[in-house]
Amino acid sequence: MPIDLQKFGETFFASLEKVIIGKRNAIELITIGLLCQGHVLIEDVPGVGKTVLARALAKSLGCTFNRLQFTPDMLPSDVTGTSIFNQETRKFEFRPGPIFGQVILTDEINRATPKTQAALLEAMEERQVTVDGVTYPLPRPFMVLATQNPIEYEGTFPLPEAQLDRFLLRLRMGYPSTSDEIRILQDQQLQHPIESLQPIFSAEEVLQAAQAVRNIYVAVILQRYIVEIVQRTRQNAEIYLGASPRGSLALFRAVQARAALLGRDHALPDDVKALAAPILAHRIIVNPAARLREISAEKLVQETLLAVPAPGGTYTV
Repeated sequence: MPIDLQKFGETFFASLEKVIIGKRNAIELITIGLLCQGHVLIEDVPGVGKTVLARALAKSLGCTFNRLQFTPDMLPSDVTGTSIFNQETRKFEFRPGPIFGQVILTDEINRATPKTQAALLEAMEERQVTVDGVTYPLPRPFMVLATQNPIEYEGTFPLPEAQLDRFLLRLRMGYPSTSDEIRILQDQQLQHPIESLQPIFSAEEVLQAAQAVRNIYVAVILQRYIVEIVQRTRQNAEIYLGASPRGSLALFRAVQARAALLGRDHALPDDVKALAAPILAHRIIVNPAARLREISAEKLVQETLLAVPAPGGTYTV
């Protein structure tokens, strides 16, 4: 029986909204990341619910969940695992690290050294880990949810471009409204709502939904629109490094997922416009002159959307 992706999304939204109050956009984005089998970078100031959102997603799924609290003294083997000599068998045995899970929370990822951050590169792109020349496949689904604080720079190591490019999207939580913050106080008076969350989907259902998303139709003219937007970021004089072809593919997949969650069997230009900034902004490096004028990557993506004509009267599904 084909899975109803719109119902899947609504059920998943309802589960996360028991814990995350008033952040429907962030919940929708992380669900898109799940359906695309992509990794998500949650970037915001402390205390707005970054880690709670990641934990809520993991608890709502019947998937194995591991958490890595990144610190400067962490080693790559603390992530991937290591080979240990067994005195009885007189052989080395591989002991898997916490990366061998289905949903991985890497808390404060920018606090780890570049060497440790690099331990995630193969896992995030190829869904496998190589230790001592032996390659070990990772379980499916496999999703990395990383959090980082963009304000505090002391004792942190900026994520390299190669790693940023492996995140499907970046989302920000933002502060809650007054009424939402009051509700947060009330909901957590006796017990945190996350403690009562139960799995609503199995790993098999998640994989089935992710496969179904790929059947969403994206017209050739819309594919050209996506590519033109990405290529325009490479031609902008205020951008030192534009988005890669991986960015085009990420936007293509995310557009399919958004259309599915809205109950459509085809994508629209509005899907591209809604997702361009979360998908592309973290892949762009703004040049120093533009940075001095406080021009952000998000603003440049929005300017690009205005500069590239969206498919109009000739657009058909």
